Amino acid sequence: MKETMQRAAVIGAGYVGLVTATCLAELGHTIICVDNDKRKLENLKKGIMPIYEPGLEELVARNRKARRLIFSSSIKEAAQHSEVVFICVNTPPLPNGGADLSAVEGVAAEIAEVMNGYKVIVGKSTVPAETHKRIQETIERISKGKADFDVASNPEFLREGHAVSDTLHPDRIVIGVESSRAEKMMRRLYRPIKCPVLVTNITTAEIIKHACNSFLSTKISFINAVAAICERVGADVEMVAEGMGYDKRIGRQFLNAGAGFGGNCFPKDLDAFIYIAESKGYNFELLKAVRKINHDQKKLLIKKMQDALWIIKGKTVAVLGLSFKPLTDDIRNSIAVEMVKLLQGEGALIKAYDPQAMEKAKQGLKGVKLCKDAYDAARNSDCILVMTEWDEFKKLDLKKVKNLLRQPVIIDSRNIYDPQKMKDLGFIYKCVGRGA
Repeated sequence: MKETMQRAAVIGAGYVGLVTATCLAELGHTIICVDNDKRKLENLKKGIMPIYEPGLEELVARNRKARRLIFSSSIKEAAQHSEVVFICVNTPPLPNGGADLSAVEGVAAEIAEVMNGYKVIVGKSTVPAETHKRIQETIERISKGKADFDVASNPEFLREGHAVSDTLHPDRIVIGVESSRAEKMMRRLYRPIKCPVLVTNITTAEIIKHACNSFLSTKISFINAVAAICERVGADVEMVAEGMGYDKRIGRQFLNAGAGFGGNCFPKDLDAFIYIAESKGYNFELLKAVRKINHDQKKLLIKKMQDALWIIKGKTVAVLGLSFKPLTDDIRNSIAVEMVKLLQGEGALIKAYDPQAMEKAKQGLKGVKLCKDAYDAARNSDCILVMTEWDEFKKLDLKKVKNLLRQPVIIDSRNIYDPQKMKDLGFIYKCVGRGA
C-alpha cells in the first residue's frame, strides 16, 4: 500500500467531491477536501453528512480518524500539499444549454496563484469538451507561465445511492491525459482498484461522460415511447423490457418505463451535449427527441390523473417520493418536484412524503403539507401519486391505504405494483405502459 500512497486535494465537497475524497482516502491516500461553505465543513468535522448516501458516513468517520481525510477551507493549503488536485465544483446549466464554468475558472485561477511544484490538475466535474484547454490557459496566464503542471480529465460515473460502491468497484476508470508523467501519477492513484483503465486524450475523456449519460437517457426515453405503444395495443412494457434485456447487446438496465429521468446529471448533461454539438455545427436531433419524450412524460401523468379524477382542481394528491431516485435525498431536477409544481398549477392540494428527502423538501417546496409517513399522506387524499420507487412504498399495506383514501385512486409512475392485484383490491390504478 505504501507504494500507491499519494497526497491529493479535492476542491469541492459536494456530491462528487465528497465521495471522491472519501473513497481516495479509503484507498490509503492522504486527501484534503476543500469547500467554501464553512458550515458544511464544520458539520463534516462533526460527522454530520450534507447528503444521504449509503455507507458514506462510516467511511468519512473511519478515514478522518486515520487522518487520511482532512477538511479545509483553504485551496492554498490543499494545493501546496498535494501532487494531484481534483476540481469537483458545480457546473450548473445555462439558459442556452451550456454549462456555467465560472466556478471551474475560479478554482483554476486560485490554484495557479499558489503552485509550488509540479501538479496534475484534474477535471472531475462534468464539463463540455475542450474545457481542459481553458483550465490550462487560465493557469498559464495567472502564473505568468511559471507553473509546472499538467491538466487531466477523470470523469465520474457514480450512481447516487450506489456512489461508494461505484467509486471503489467501478466498471472502468477513464483517464484523459496528454503526458506520460500525468498518466503515471493518475495510474498510481487508482492502482489499488482492479478494473479496466482506459487512457485517452483529454477531449475524448470529456466526451465519454456526456456520451454515456446521453445514451442512458436515450434508453429511458426509448422505453417510455415503447410504453405509449404498449398502452395502445394492450401489451405489458415490463415484459417487453424483460424480453429486450435478455439480449446481451441491449441489457435490462435503464429500461424502466415511468415518469422519465431527472436528477442533477442526465438532464443537464443531455442539454450540454446538444449544445456542444450545435456549437460545432451538428444538429443532434436524436437527443432532442430524447429530451422531448422525457418532458412529455409529465403531461402523460397529468392526463392519467385527469382520467381517474376528472377534475384535479381542489383535489388532494398524496405524492409518495420526492427524491429523483431511491437511496438518495437529492431533489435537484427531480421529476417528483416538477410534478408537484405542475399539480399545484392545476389547483391540486399536495401532501408528500419521502423516506430521506424531507429536510431538503422543506427548503425546496412551498405550499406542500409534508407528512410523517406514507399512510399519513394517504389519509383523506383523493389520489396517491407514486413518484419514487422506494422499497418502503412497495411494502405498504394496500388495504390500509385504500381505507385511508377518500377515493381509491393510485397513479403509479414507477410501475411498482401489480395491476391485477390492484384491480382485485378495488383500486382505480393507472401505471405506465401496462394497459392500465
